[in-house]
Amino acid sequence: MAVGAVECVNLLEVDPGVATNRTVFTFVGEPQKVVEAAFRAVKKASELIDMRCHSGAHPRMGATDVLPLVPVAGVTLEQCAELARGLAKRIADELSIPTYNYEAAAATPQRKNLADVRSGEYEGLEAKMKQEEWKPDFGSSQWTEQAARSGATIVGARDFLVAVNYNLNTTSTRRANAIAFDVREKGRTIDGVQIPGTLKGCKAIGWFIDEYGVAQVSMNITDINTTPLHIAFDEVCRAATARGIRVTGAEIVGLVPLRVLTDAGKYFLTKQGRSLGVDEDELVRIAVLSMGLSEISEFNPRERVIEYLIEDKSTDKLVDMTCRGFALETASESPAPGGGSIAAYMGALGAALGAMVANLSSHKKGWDDRWEFFSNYAVKGQELLKELLMLVDEDTAAFNKIMDCFSMPKNTDEEKKLRSAALQAATLYATEVPLRTMRAAYKVFEVVEAMAKDGNQNSISDAGVGALAARSAVLGAMLNVKINASGLKDKELAAKLTGEADQIAADAQKAEATVLEIVNSAIK
Repeated sequence: MAVGAVECVNLLEVDPGVATNRTVFTFVGEPQKVVEAAFRAVKKASELIDMRCHSGAHPRMGATDVLPLVPVAGVTLEQCAELARGLAKRIADELSIPTYNYEAAAATPQRKNLADVRSGEYEGLEAKMKQEEWKPDFGSSQWTEQAARSGATIVGARDFLVAVNYNLNTTSTRRANAIAFDVREKGRTIDGVQIPGTLKGCKAIGWFIDEYGVAQVSMNITDINTTPLHIAFDEVCRAATARGIRVTGAEIVGLVPLRVLTDAGKYFLTKQGRSLGVDEDELVRIAVLSMGLSEISEFNPRERVIEYLIEDKSTDKLVDMTCRGFALETASESPAPGGGSIAAYMGALGAALGAMVANLSSHKKGWDDRWEFFSNYAVKGQELLKELLMLVDEDTAAFNKIMDCFSMPKNTDEEKKLRSAALQAATLYATEVPLRTMRAAYKVFEVVEAMAKDGNQNSISDAGVGALAARSAVLGAMLNVKINASGLKDKELAAKLTGEADQIAADAQKAEATVLEIVNSAIK
């Protein structure tokens, strides 16, 4: 198809809607490549869709209705706005489709809000373009054959937007609209007075979906930092209840950033008085359950979360192996994974044990008033676990960088110079990675010591094993710091790195002794 044909552009999702007669395409890639793919998509839509024959439940102005450029990584919102203006001009110049810019790309404040630009929809577009204040940003304001066929395209730049529909136990569009007006930022007008809604950065309308046989509140959350999805969900539930209606679930349209779901998971666990120190998958699962995201159709995070779709799957990670597979790979004739990766993994196991004791303590009967204390330590344990698991693969990658240097040519003085510099840089990196492992593993003692003192005493031995694992991680990583530092020509820097390693090792052995004394005293 048009988007997928552009090299280095990844089409993440195609989300069609029967009742809305509207399809959402989500794709990512390098900025200029994405712009090219977007142009081709607009061109193809103009060839296939005749707006004179189109109808649907969702507001729309053109065959390609709205085209937002969203910064993901390595590009700013301002840069996206500049790209959006250039894309809008190209669409108008080459395809003769009138275009408007909105949000960060808008030429005037009047055109920033998408709803204002799209007001009147396709049916009112001919008359709208004749108004001086609503002439297209690019292209003719005449109602040409092409304009009549394709309508107008609205191109903009914005941050992540979450599109969500709240399912109601009613078939009344009027009541769904009333709830939407209660919560949307714009609110409603009563006797000429504008009464704002309760949710900032939210746009909403009510409609009936034949496909599902229910009314919905359809919402765009344009500022997820001000109004996260979980807050919007609870507020729609409150407004619906006030009108004798119940929200039965929610339907996310398109893709969402991971934090939208993990933040929601933490929010609902907090309301339950449960520990937040659980893994990422569990936070997402709680979010899906709490908001009924699978009520109408299954919500699969692996297919709907942006980070999961664009994560690098080109290399096999050690941490994705089974325990048996990891052990067998370590025992093989391959030099990696080696001691550095094993040290990081031992540290991760120590952090995991600390988090486990914290979670068990948080859920202990009779300790409900202390759940937040233990939850905080469980969260710390999870954060250290994640960091140390990352260092398992990072240490092996650092070793491989050194090996790559040995394969560099050394036939000329210049090649020898470049090879030597690359080897020194790789050696420094291979020294710094296990030092990072030492720093992270040492932080595990804060968690396991607190759990040995105050945690569930039935699990105190687990805190002790966590301390042993953390000490082994620190001392094991120290050996890697020293052996790699010995290859550095900058001996002053080498001494500084090994000096820090010696200090962390000494502190770790003291911290281990403290935890083991607490544990052994309790289990005598």
